[in-house]
Amino acid sequence: MDLVIKNARVADGTGAPAYPAHLALRGGRIAEIHRGGPPPTTTGRTLDAHGLTLAPGFIDMHAHTDLALLRDPAHTAKVAQGVTLEVIGQDGISYAPVDDTTLAQIRRTVAGWNGDGSDIDFDWRSVGEYLDRLDRAHTDPYGNRGIALNAAYLLPQGTLRMLALGWQDREPTADELDLMRRETAKAMREGAVGMSSGLTYTPGMYAKDAELTALCRVVAEHGGFYCPHHRSYGAGALEAYAEMVALAREADCPLHLAHATMNFGVNKGRADDLLALLDEALDAGADITLDTYPYTPGSTTLAAVLPSWASEGGPGQTLARLREDATAERIRHHLEELGSDGCHGVPVEWETIEISGVTHRSNSHHVGRTVLETARATGRTPWETARRLLLDDELGATILQHVGHEENVQTIMRHRVHTGGSDGILQGAKPHPRAYGTFPEYLGKYVRELGVLSLEECVAHLTARPAARLRLADRGLVREGYRADLVLFDADTVAAGSTYAEPRTPPVGIPHVLIGGEFVMHHGARTDVIAGRTVRGPAHRP
Repeated sequence: MDLVIKNARVADGTGAPAYPAHLALRGGRIAEIHRGGPPPTTTGRTLDAHGLTLAPGFIDMHAHTDLALLRDPAHTAKVAQGVTLEVIGQDGISYAPVDDTTLAQIRRTVAGWNGDGSDIDFDWRSVGEYLDRLDRAHTDPYGNRGIALNAAYLLPQGTLRMLALGWQDREPTADELDLMRRETAKAMREGAVGMSSGLTYTPGMYAKDAELTALCRVVAEHGGFYCPHHRSYGAGALEAYAEMVALAREADCPLHLAHATMNFGVNKGRADDLLALLDEALDAGADITLDTYPYTPGSTTLAAVLPSWASEGGPGQTLARLREDATAERIRHHLEELGSDGCHGVPVEWETIEISGVTHRSNSHHVGRTVLETARATGRTPWETARRLLLDDELGATILQHVGHEENVQTIMRHRVHTGGSDGILQGAKPHPRAYGTFPEYLGKYVRELGVLSLEECVAHLTARPAARLRLADRGLVREGYRADLVLFDADTVAAGSTYAEPRTPPVGIPHVLIGGEFVMHHGARTDVIAGRTVRGPAHRP
């Protein structure tokens, strides 16, 4: 035996009541589960769990660590939470497939999410090359190569559109659409598990339904799923959800709704309306899942709230429009009076927009303050404050947007197709605490303190359900023969340490995490083991 874990309380991912058991691990898999009697005998390693809950490793269905996995071999932000697999390539914008021009634009566009990449050797262009790069990213003292935890990749539709027709707000030609179809099929064969969209982000938001449906058909043909950040989480949110459901059904493509929240004042108390829409489609045979994070604020870049026309042509054009007074006034009018599509059709409320990070240190005085607070302190209007920051920080500033509703958060997380996703951005001086706390927050606050979910049901939401969406036949459950990606936590003490004031504080109550049967967290400390690998999609698997 490689390892025997004694005296664990197993929450196996099915949602069934937890049970006491001993486990034997061999060759990176669960070899034996003993539900009664003494533990297996071994001359190798043992761990006495002393009644800790043992569960499958958590799967983060919405992660923004596309460069962090290359940059940080430890990646404790996620590993310490018990996460053993992340799904990256989210919101329609990531780093493959690209050409030289597209890559430079993407690095600039999402510097607030991932950093500018100046510390990264971008020696890939295709999806397959990027995944190969992840698999050789780091080497541990034992000669293992890979990344801190496992990662699956979504083909980013906005990047794909950028590659085919740049930042133009128009429909693709027949040749351009054919190019996108071919690139989609190629990405799926090279290992993508599906396709993401960011339909409030340029240039992906310029795609109409017919274009998206054509691409989703290719994704479905290769066994993948569609994961959209849809066109509105504010005014018109239900219509935006209905659009995605209808589109996926037309394409016969499984649908996974990213960070499926109902935000802004117009949607207070309307989670049941969303769930009724989904239940109707599910009962009619639709294949739908969703993910959420257990917090009320959202997080994105400050530039993301601008109207889409202001971003046409790419970051350079956006900055030029902000410099020109008449055009900047038009942007303000859309933001403050009409409600821009970038701000989900809702007039911006500057008191809800807190700056969480900046690219240039000279702008650090903005961090931790809302735009309205800084405006009042400097005697400027909120728009002039935001405009100056966008220009001075070259669109790199990130924000927390305090527009969510606790009752909606709790209602949606109870749903039968719900999974967990952090949507965590690691950049910035004061990032959203969800990046460091999502999974212990579920277990501590929403299971133990509030009783919104039972422990066993919550574990199922975070393990077996996402594994099924990813079509992983040997992950997400504690079963003999399954991969030994496991987390052991104390159900009585597990909690997120991260707060809005101290967002990088590690969680408590999660002493052990294993990937492939090897400890990556042991007695609460990160080991030097590099056990993660890319998990490639059905079209790439043997």
